[in-house]
Amino acid sequence: MQSDNPVITLPIYEGENYHLWAIRMEAFLDASDLWEAIEEDYEVGQLPKNPTPNQIRIMTLKSAKTIWDFLKQEDEENEKVKGMQVVNLIKEFEMQRMKELETVKEYSDRLLSIVNKVRLLGTKFPDTRIVQKILVTVFERFESTISSLENLKDLSIITLAELLYAL
Repeated sequence: MQSDNPVITLPIYEGENYHLWAIRMEAFLDASDLWEAIEEDYEVGQLPKNPTPNQIRIMTLKSAKTIWDFLKQEDEENEKVKGMQVVNLIKEFEMQRMKELETVKEYSDRLLSIVNKVRLLGTKFPDTRIVQKILVTVFERFESTISSLENLKDLSIITLAELLYAL
């Protein structure tokens, strides 16, 4: 027997994707006629006997509105920190130069390690930028290879894999 009332699952905030969670939670609370608890500063009850770490983290907050605002502010602060980490990683990427005894593979691995950290923080970082970096910063001993590659292919559209294979 099917029910006419669809079951809506409660969105759980895991510390990531706050904006998506906030939209889902607001829709859930609104659909359940509970959103006014946030807007009207509804007082929150005692913690359960076995509180989760997230419940302990917000236990000093006394109202639903205060908790909502706290989570929003916390997410904004996390975004600022992520932004600074991205800036520092991009700066680190830009400062990289190939070392004299380093192979192209070692150099590209070092660059990709930085780029992957940037990408993990949610920032797009195109492979074309890595290709340009390698083309500009490799040692002179690779100039002839790059020149012959330039004769065969348009270096503005060469893939990272093609470049690394050629070098």
